Amino acid sequence: MTATSQRRATKALKISPRLPTIQAACHGPAGEGAAAGAPIVALAGAPNVGKSTLFNALTGLRATTGNWPGTTVDVGRGVWRFKPGDVVCACERCDGTCAAHQPGEFTLVDLPGAYSLDPVSPDEELTRTLLLDAPAGERPDAVVVAVDAAHLARSLYLVCQLRETTHRVIVALTMTDLARQAGVEVDSYALADVLGCPVVVIDPRRRTGLGNLTRVVREELARPLPAARNVAPAPDDLVREDERFAWLEEAVRVGTTSSGEERVSLSDRVDRVALHPVGGPLVFLAVMWVVFQVTTTVAAPLQDALDGLFSGPIADAVAAALGWIGLGGTWVEGLAVDGLVSGVGMLLTFVPLMALMFVLLALLEDSGYLARAAVVTDRLMRTIGLPGKAFLPLIVGFGCNVPAISATRILSDSRQRILTSLLVPFTSCTARLTVYVMVGTIFFGQAAGTVVFVMYVLSIVFVVGVGLALRRTLWRTMGAEPLVLDLPPYQAPTLRLTAAVTWTRLQGFLRTASGIIVVTVCAVWLLQSIPAQPGERFGEVPVADSVYAVAAKAVSPVFQPAGFGEWQTTSALVVGFVAKEAVISSWAQTYAVAEPAEGEDAGDLGTAITAAFENSSRGHPLPAVWAFLVFLMAYTPCVATLAAQKREIGLRWTLFGLVVQLAVAWTAAVAVFQIGRLFW
Repeated sequence: MTATSQRRATKALKISPRLPTIQAACHGPAGEGAAAGAPIVALAGAPNVGKSTLFNALTGLRATTGNWPGTTVDVGRGVWRFKPGDVVCACERCDGTCAAHQPGEFTLVDLPGAYSLDPVSPDEELTRTLLLDAPAGERPDAVVVAVDAAHLARSLYLVCQLRETTHRVIVALTMTDLARQAGVEVDSYALADVLGCPVVVIDPRRRTGLGNLTRVVREELARPLPAARNVAPAPDDLVREDERFAWLEEAVRVGTTSSGEERVSLSDRVDRVALHPVGGPLVFLAVMWVVFQVTTTVAAPLQDALDGLFSGPIADAVAAALGWIGLGGTWVEGLAVDGLVSGVGMLLTFVPLMALMFVLLALLEDSGYLARAAVVTDRLMRTIGLPGKAFLPLIVGFGCNVPAISATRILSDSRQRILTSLLVPFTSCTARLTVYVMVGTIFFGQAAGTVVFVMYVLSIVFVVGVGLALRRTLWRTMGAEPLVLDLPPYQAPTLRLTAAVTWTRLQGFLRTASGIIVVTVCAVWLLQSIPAQPGERFGEVPVADSVYAVAAKAVSPVFQPAGFGEWQTTSALVVGFVAKEAVISSWAQTYAVAEPAEGEDAGDLGTAITAAFENSSRGHPLPAVWAFLVFLMAYTPCVATLAAQKREIGLRWTLFGLVVQLAVAWTAAVAVFQIGRLFW
């Protein structure tokens, strides 16, 4: 890579440690499970043409997929393996010895979506760097370009530019079914003739045509690199662009036939309502309310069953097993039963809820509906100086804030990326959802789904409010941009994709529970076992007299004006700084080992939490609960989010955002409680 291109990529992406790793992997060891020296195949294409879905289908990995533009904002690597029988043989009389029947593998690199090699955002800059600016020996051996048959001219511009280089180019033609619905038939053979490169029809969602693609890539890799197919030298860039567009027009004319009949597609009919200035926002809110209502209602019985399983048979079995080996009544039993089983078990009761939520969101994504949210909220986004496209990272933030911050790379303006990264933590991730549901169920019963819906609406209000404040103070000169977005067509969700996306996200939740949550649970148990005063034995001290409680009591007065100054509540919020799911495990641990008050069931977590809010609010528990939920929504999500912010926008802006989040969360919580207690 030249020094100039390296500086440009580093400045735009802040990935100086990451980029050389990718390039070294391309022509050194091929990666996990891949043979050394395996050919490198890059997967390129415009946003939302099925590129990441194709990457998953070829590698078996689980890259982020969604029926909207900009889901790939980083480089993914995987091994594209094939065995005898996977590849379609092109021989007329094959005896089983041709190359198509030999096993092999490629290293597949999934590049960020790009309409062209003239970058307008950091993710497109990365694509150009890896394809053009890197030295010839570090470039991929072949480039597969995913092309949308329903929008052929728009997708072929990247092919037009690549054909002017020495890359081996293979076109993977996707969405031919949608083109056919629009009255357009694509002749892949005629298109290949005019493009001067192979064209393979595939359907990555249904995994058809992949054997043909594998065969063609192998055949192209066996050929020498083509000479650069530059057009005649142009006197200026404008003439060169005219020549490219003329070539595109000819390619589309030769490669397609149209019925000539204008058809109003299903997407157009649905969008008359979904994108209506008044009806669109109402539809969006209604859909979200249904999602949360269904989630909390259907998952509740399963949660209760799991809760009974962990607090009853599993806890008893662990205690009995430890007693059998002579560790009953020791600190080991306390750690195992009151720590791990109680803390992690309580968190795992939310697995059915998370799975159902992920299924519903995957259906909305795969159908193409969530991409319409960017259009619906465009006017709202522009009031805070952001384009409607900025809503896409924010939507990702409702799943997890960490990839959402990485997704800000789809924005071209550095100030917009910084502002969006500062606003992402105010979006309610699924980790907060577990706490919303638990608190909502305890205090509001059957209305828990509506409570969750209100919290997500408030999350959007906070994003807009804080965004307006930051724009009018720090970025007063930042102008708004018009929304330029490639809306995907509506599609019937597939079982395979929905299951894959759901499982990927659920795995992330389970990894958190099995990793950082276990460590946090052990740390909390340790602090609860250490006496604050001499004379008590380790592991036998009441929780209220432990180091954990003493530290929490020192912080509690800060939250007294917000109505939740009990040390048990405060300590849960402090632990939640590590991961929001830990709020639940912290509560479960604290109340599982605490001495029960007179007439109180020590195992009833809901009763204990209710009593804590009654005491701290002095008889106004509901305003205190709302204040707690607002603080939980607005304060720093987790340390992983801070790390992502530091990587993308630097330490100074990360610390600034941390201060803003804490200040906004505390101020809003105090206001909610002080005003609410006047009425409740």
